[in-house]
Amino acid sequence: MSAAKDKAQKIINENAVAVFSKSYCPYCNASKQLLNSVGAKYFTIELDKVDDGAAIQSALQEISGQRTVPNIYIGQQHIGGNSDLQAKSGELKTLLKEVGALEA
Repeated sequence: MSAAKDKAQKIINENAVAVFSKSYCPYCNASKQLLNSVGAKYFTIELDKVDDGAAIQSALQEISGQRTVPNIYIGQQHIGGNSDLQAKSGELKTLLKEVGALEA
């Protein structure tokens, strides 16, 4: 397994909510705004700000079949991208509570 795939999998495994993002991406920003609005605790990695970002993005395609960002995981389950997260906005608080990712 590649170092990038190991790193991506470690981020997914160690965080209740993981967002693989790019700092300039409007869809990524919309996802982070939604998570912030419900008080989610989440880990973000900005793939355009880390040296191995391109390799991690390729590794994510191997892991989830999705190459685009945002690439979102809740409770180690692949949620998808921004439109998938927005579609779950009604059940988001429940999902986040289940994985212990809601700020008290």
